[in-house]
Amino acid sequence: MTARIEGEFDTIVVGAGTAGCIVANRLSADPSRRVLLLEAGGRDNWIWFHIPVGYLFAIGNPRSDWMFKTEPEPGLNGRSLAYPRGKVIGGSSAINAMISMRGQAADYDHWRQLGLAGWGWDDVRPAFRRLEDHFLGDSEHHGKGGGWRIEAARLSWQILDAVASAACEMGIPRSADFNTGDNEGVGYFHVNQKRGRRWSSARGFLKPALNRPNLRLETNVVVDRVLVENGRAVGVRFLQNGVPIEARARREVVLCAGAIGSVQVLHRSGIGPAEWLTPLGIEPVLDRSGVGRNLQDHLQQRAIYKVSGGRTLNETYHSLPRRAWMGIDYALRRRGPLTMAPSQLGIFTRSDPHQERANIQFHVQPLSLDKFGDPLHRFPAITVSACNLRPTSRGEIKLKSAALDAAPSIAPHYLQTDEDRQVAADAIRVTRRLMKQQALAKYHPEEYLPGPAVGDDDASLAKAAGDIGTTIFHPVGTAKMGRADDPLAVVDERLRFHGLDGLRVVDASIMPTITSGNTNTPTAMIAEKGATMILEDGK
Repeated sequence: MTARIEGEFDTIVVGAGTAGCIVANRLSADPSRRVLLLEAGGRDNWIWFHIPVGYLFAIGNPRSDWMFKTEPEPGLNGRSLAYPRGKVIGGSSAINAMISMRGQAADYDHWRQLGLAGWGWDDVRPAFRRLEDHFLGDSEHHGKGGGWRIEAARLSWQILDAVASAACEMGIPRSADFNTGDNEGVGYFHVNQKRGRRWSSARGFLKPALNRPNLRLETNVVVDRVLVENGRAVGVRFLQNGVPIEARARREVVLCAGAIGSVQVLHRSGIGPAEWLTPLGIEPVLDRSGVGRNLQDHLQQRAIYKVSGGRTLNETYHSLPRRAWMGIDYALRRRGPLTMAPSQLGIFTRSDPHQERANIQFHVQPLSLDKFGDPLHRFPAITVSACNLRPTSRGEIKLKSAALDAAPSIAPHYLQTDEDRQVAADAIRVTRRLMKQQALAKYHPEEYLPGPAVGDDDASLAKAAGDIGTTIFHPVGTAKMGRADDPLAVVDERLRFHGLDGLRVVDASIMPTITSGNTNTPTAMIAEKGATMILEDGK
């Protein structure tokens, strides 16, 4: 028997991740609007959700991570990758790299050129500013007093300063701020932290709103489906503590479950490609071929270089006295390595001189390890990861089963295109050139991965990219925004579902093309704009 939550809500928001926390905050600021927020994960009552370095313990942990895996990827020479997603209020902003990165102005101007009015750089910059409480203060580019706290990194490393100098020797300019529209340059990342603590979307937007009587949060619920009656979304059915429950929405259902979660809910609801749903015994309610297609992600080539004559986190981690001091330093001053984001130094540049704008991003770390969850190496080393910012490969996400507890099929199709393989090969060449600059000579960098045995020809480097490539956890695009005449478009420029009233998608899945950098901050902007549109359209 299915229970019913008492009364009706104006809006039901599915997913309390980066986007859902912002949407719930903005909508519930109107005291006349009753909002229900549903989250499949739990509360963030674990220390490693708040200490920045906690990502090392949260990623790959079923307490905090959905533990998804990709299908074996031909472009990665048959390897399957772990595909972390946050399983907690705040979503992936509770376990991610904390890097505040908007992308490039041209990314958003391209969206506008696709016919998506209101999504050009000049349109989205005010939304970015409204969100922010930026350490640089109120300016043309940044805002003050918003819920999204952004600070400078709280420590630096001589070895990373040397990498920055090496980049300058290659002609890459210094950048004090990657978020002014053109991120080409080298500098330390700005991070979503406040005085040495992670600042997730839940901390910035959800928790300040939870005392509002018109906002109700339910955690540890899995939404089975959107309820559709007469061509309109009217509510949702979910499971909580083994009990099926229905909730009704007077105005709208808003999916904020992310590029994977929103697709799962839509497919279980019978909304998506009929040829995928029918074999699973799901009756198609709306045959929409774009739901689950157009998956884009940033693939990084994790190059590792052994170094000498300089400190890295590897030897600090394996020294008990130094590790103890790290804890003391954090406890007393909220400083030191425990405040570190996974990557500290960023470099945005071009994989070859013919690129119109920066098309590769480096995440540079004063540490190395085989993979997340493994211990740091015992030798001093740095990791210099380069990713293609605008891949042309397109993947897909779809259900393997209609069962609620079944993990989806995730197939990013990395390195599927000739363009992507060429950029990957060129990115490794740029990495090698960077590490040979005079500024790094005193550290005697020695290539450990992909290794000196890998040749410099296109074929060898493309194969090496398949061997060492891994995700930076930026899945987007699986419910893309587009015009009605676009066969793969799922939502319109106001994030309303094509062909179904009362339903919107407001999360990273609506990106038609991926942004040129880390995708958490653009997702927050999408939520800010989406909430504004919902309020405007509801007047």
